[in-house]
Amino acid sequence: MSAQTAPLTSGTPGARPAPGAAPVTSVFVRLKLSLLRNGLRQSGGRQAAYIASAVLVLLFAALTLLGLIALRGYAHADSLVILLAAVLALGWAVMPLFFSSGDETLDPTRLVMLPLRPRPLVRALLAASLVGIGPLFTLCVFAGSVVAVAHGGAAYAVGVVGAVLALLVCVTLARAVAAANVRLLTSRKGRDLAVLSGLVVAVGAQVVNFGAQRLGSAGLGRLDPVADVVRWVPPASAVGAMDAASDGSYGVALAQLALTAAALVLLLWVWARHLTRLMTTPDGSTIQSDTRPVRERGSAGPARWLPAGRTGTTMERTLRYVWRDPKTKAAWVTSLAIGLIVPVFNAWQGTGSVYFACFAAGMLGIQMYNQFGQDTSAFWMVAMTISSTRDAYVELRARALALLLVTLPYATLVTVLTTAILDDWPTLPQTLGLSFALLGAMLASGAWTSAQFPYSIPQDGYKNVAPGQAGLAWISIFGGMVGAALLCAPVIALTIWLNVSAGGDGLTWLLLPVGAGYGAVLTLLGLRLAAPRTAARLPEILTAVSKG
Repeated sequence: MSAQTAPLTSGTPGARPAPGAAPVTSVFVRLKLSLLRNGLRQSGGRQAAYIASAVLVLLFAALTLLGLIALRGYAHADSLVILLAAVLALGWAVMPLFFSSGDETLDPTRLVMLPLRPRPLVRALLAASLVGIGPLFTLCVFAGSVVAVAHGGAAYAVGVVGAVLALLVCVTLARAVAAANVRLLTSRKGRDLAVLSGLVVAVGAQVVNFGAQRLGSAGLGRLDPVADVVRWVPPASAVGAMDAASDGSYGVALAQLALTAAALVLLLWVWARHLTRLMTTPDGSTIQSDTRPVRERGSAGPARWLPAGRTGTTMERTLRYVWRDPKTKAAWVTSLAIGLIVPVFNAWQGTGSVYFACFAAGMLGIQMYNQFGQDTSAFWMVAMTISSTRDAYVELRARALALLLVTLPYATLVTVLTTAILDDWPTLPQTLGLSFALLGAMLASGAWTSAQFPYSIPQDGYKNVAPGQAGLAWISIFGGMVGAALLCAPVIALTIWLNVSAGGDGLTWLLLPVGAGYGAVLTLLGLRLAAPRTAARLPEILTAVSKG
């Protein structure tokens, strides 16, 4: 029987705390303060980082508060404030998924040995959740929303109640999401999410920048249709209640406040349900593992469609690295996101070109560089299977094929999407041809630099290059990119000539087969040249990739 089955079922409902025992809520608040204080005592670097981040957040909160106050009296200010509340709630919802390690109290399974019932535990954790920089920033935003939207005594009264309810909804939403995904957050996949948090911030910043540019040119009035819908979605409905009370629609204001309160009650119920399930059901330590042979557990899934022999095995290993290794996954997701954002967002803003779609092929082609670095010290197992130039060629070819399984359809999709946004369909064949030629050139140069300039990728921390190998990384990546651009020069020159010459417009479609064929030839030549170098430098490669 697991020890987790006892705490929430022990004791009687009317049991009273022992004499002198402190209330549970105050204990948890002091525990949260102690965790913050003791965390800062671990190292001077952590203390400096926390203080710097706190100062920046408080400064940003003050500027946000002043900005919202300055919006008072402006037309369409209510729409902006309502959408700001919705975005803030969305941030609270996704925060536990990417920054769970920043708050140790997000994992309620650490409390399984305490004789606590769900309701007192929820109240105590909710009170402890209100301690920190995040809740203070959120409170500043909602306080500024009250000043920006409320007009009149009744509106201010509704605003105070609404701000408190909205803050509680945001905090409870974060806790409910964390409780629902606590098994994920404490697993390897949860650590993978933490690695991807920087990408989420970067993509979010790009989206905010794009939205700000659109609003700057079109005005805040463009927000009204969306705000009319969002004002009925908690916790933005609390801000909508302030605006309704300012207009004298007290019935609508009460309905929106009631909707926010109902959402808070629902989230508290969901949170309590997840807490009960977490703390009364067995975990992985009490469940017997499956000891059957792998072949008896089912088929190999999509891997069964890969080629037989060394090629299929290497392709499957490469794809598993992409799916399982945090550093490799982060690099791939970053390339996929940026390769899509740059051409599509520029095309959407009307400032881009269809040739920006080649950026997707370039970003994904970078993944061919330093192929052996992702193996780290385990490369010795690969090296033991390479006894000839033929073996090295098959190894490199399989890794390139694994990349092509993703890069070819993705580069095609980005090119078609960019062309559709710009409505420039006549240039689609030549753009696809350029993308395929660039991809082939990067695969060729990536295979050669992987053998000539390998470097180690540390598994711990956020560094992607081992100390002392930064020069190798620069030579490998940027030298290879310059080489790939030079290799693509014939196709680029042909594209320019066909677009400039008088009778070349009708022949630009030839660039698609020419570019695809040229890229394929470059890839094969690059693999042929890299294979002898790989077979001859196996000890040097193993030494270089094992330094992390």
